[in-house]
Amino acid sequence: MSDAPSTVSPSAGSPARRAAIALVVTILLATAFVVIFPADAYLWIKSFHVIAIIAWMAAMLYLPRLFVYHAEAPVGSPQSESFKVMEGRLLNIIATPSMIIAWVLGLWLATTGHFWSAPWLHAKITLVLILSGLHGYLSASARAFREDRNTKPARHWRIINEVPAVLMIGIVILVIVKPF
Repeated sequence: MSDAPSTVSPSAGSPARRAAIALVVTILLATAFVVIFPADAYLWIKSFHVIAIIAWMAAMLYLPRLFVYHAEAPVGSPQSESFKVMEGRLLNIIATPSMIIAWVLGLWLATTGHFWSAPWLHAKITLVLILSGLHGYLSASARAFREDRNTKPARHWRIINEVPAVLMIGIVILVIVKPF
């Protein structure tokens, strides 16, 4: 028996496979709602978009906080190994699939709602692209932690922990207020 904990069970598949499954399921469900509830499809899709955003933001706010504690844990310690499992599951089971779902449904909403010419949408998409880039950075950082290669101090992760909240504030204001 190996002493190293597995971050994902073998039956769960790769993160890319799970992301592809999330994408396919999202497209199928969205299509079903458009066909079954054509008059209410927009509101149903919008609801699932908001749910996906909530899940994605919860993960984006929690993952850097885990990194703060992980950076303070000695390499190879039981705490460090537990953080590796927690980070992997949070990223692969919640963060990445919910990000994909939020993007797919958000693009559908923008297209269906005819918002492409709205300047506020362009600003929002810019912030969401930055948030997605942060997601990629956190994914790479989780890999570095998993391989005991993290070089960033806990202070770095405390600062990074604030970035998703700032982006979220900007995105929400753009969507609700539509200042331009």
